[in-house]
Amino acid sequence: MTVTAQMVKELRESTGAGMMDAKKALTETNGDMEAAVDWLRTKGLAKAAKKADRVAAEGLIGVAVTTGKGVAIEINSETDFVAKNADFQALVRDVANVALTTGDSVEVVKAAHLNGKTVDTVIQEAIARIGENMNFRRLHVLEGETVVSYVHNAATDGMGKIGVLVALKGPAEKAQAIGKQFAMHIAATSPLSLSEATMDPSVVERELAVQTAKALEENAASAKPKPEQVIHNNIIPGRMKKFLAENTLLGQAFVINPDLTVEAAAKEAGVEITGYARVAVGEGVEKKQEDFAAEVAKALQG
Repeated sequence: MTVTAQMVKELRESTGAGMMDAKKALTETNGDMEAAVDWLRTKGLAKAAKKADRVAAEGLIGVAVTTGKGVAIEINSETDFVAKNADFQALVRDVANVALTTGDSVEVVKAAHLNGKTVDTVIQEAIARIGENMNFRRLHVLEGETVVSYVHNAATDGMGKIGVLVALKGPAEKAQAIGKQFAMHIAATSPLSLSEATMDPSVVERELAVQTAKALEENAASAKPKPEQVIHNNIIPGRMKKFLAENTLLGQAFVINPDLTVEAAAKEAGVEITGYARVAVGEGVEKKQEDFAAEVAKALQG
């Protein structure tokens, strides 16, 4: 597969690797972007890249909460200017409120009624009125005894660039009090899952492959290599334990009190976290591409 300048650019942006390292990684992996990220990590040339780091789009996340239920929706716009428009913000708020009472999918909400028209019709009319394309792209519903919401980088009340929902079990007053802190923690740390048990097995398998290859390569290059059983029985499990602690919500150090894990902080507060959702503008939406720098084009010719 031909490695293009754009591919090198995307890999550099997602990993922070150097231009030539990114090119080599793509060449070694036949242009497979995820494999190239793993190749760079094995060589110690990049950190793990989350998909959200590689994408961007404009628009807003809107959140709405009622007793035992919360929703987070994403409506995209072409420019950040429109996301600051009061008309667009009213649209996001209205659609979030409809979603809270009527639907469990984007399609169901689009077919629901808002001021005597379907939500889809209202969005189409907003497109014509504001003069910019919009897309109601995502809806996340979270249920629990108590659901708390938080918006990071809020454009106005209940909407912004990152929306978080947290479901908790326990006394409602306690859940509300600490739930907001947990939601702020989630916005900051972007955990991959609630716990090890809920993490996608393919993510764990991929990380294990990377850490195994990296540990074996480092050991082979060491002046005093350790026995392989030490690598497999101690070093690799230790690195996987650290990965899970850093990437599962319950295992993370609580940002407000790093001496406690989030799970321990919840227990201390007399509540249990049963679920969460973190929705950021632009996850999964490809960037509008621009012409790449001449230096990269020149590097690819070499």
